[in-house]
Amino acid sequence: MSEFNEFDQQGSVPERNTGAIISHAFEMYKGVFLYAVVAMIIYSILGAVIQALTGMNSAAMLEEMRDSGGYSRFSVFSAPGFPLYLTLSGILGLVLSPLYVGLIYMINKYNTKNPIDFSDLFIGYRQNFVNILIYALLSGIISSIALSLCVLPIVFVYPLLMLGYPVLLFENASATEALGKSFNIAKENYGVFLGATFVGFLLSMAGIVLCFIGVIVTAPFIFAVMYSLYCAHLGKPRQIILNK
Repeated sequence: MSEFNEFDQQGSVPERNTGAIISHAFEMYKGVFLYAVVAMIIYSILGAVIQALTGMNSAAMLEEMRDSGGYSRFSVFSAPGFPLYLTLSGILGLVLSPLYVGLIYMINKYNTKNPIDFSDLFIGYRQNFVNILIYALLSGIISSIALSLCVLPIVFVYPLLMLGYPVLLFENASATEALGKSFNIAKENYGVFLGATFVGFLLSMAGIVLCFIGVIVTAPFIFAVMYSLYCAHLGKPRQIILNK
């Protein structure tokens, strides 16, 4: 369990515009990126284990797509092991979603000049765990539906989900409360949320140009954007003090 104690703390809050939020997120991410890399390595290793267990070969699948003359002529569900791989990957995403919350917690500690401990990465497994899983499931369903509609709708839908994880962490909210609050605040400030989310994802995917391995370094940047959006629109979060 944890308590929420508010005390005089340092830290910065960005203005409510895309440039200020992205700049703030970048400054925050620089302080925790090594921990973010650890989280991505954990995800990558477990993802590789799932590929090995299911017999899924993503490289071979991409090659077969190319040989078939394009993505439109290739059915990914016909690839050996893909349905099972998709199921297990979804479960893995849910199980590891508390790590995203842990990164946001670390970012807040860095912003408020509090010492960061490696165990902070796993706060989501000790704090509001069930609601984090439920929120991850709900947001995953919403995102999947948006992706199924010719991909483009996800660009306009995901900004509505950007505050969910910070609200779950800093306000100890339920999954539905976090979803509702994120939607309502983003809806009222949609231009800023759309711009920050779009730029945030572009920067998160920038590692692809570095022989793909760079994604491990850049992908978690989007969680710094979530934190900065929360600070900009809801103020600097209260520091969480865990009971030992």
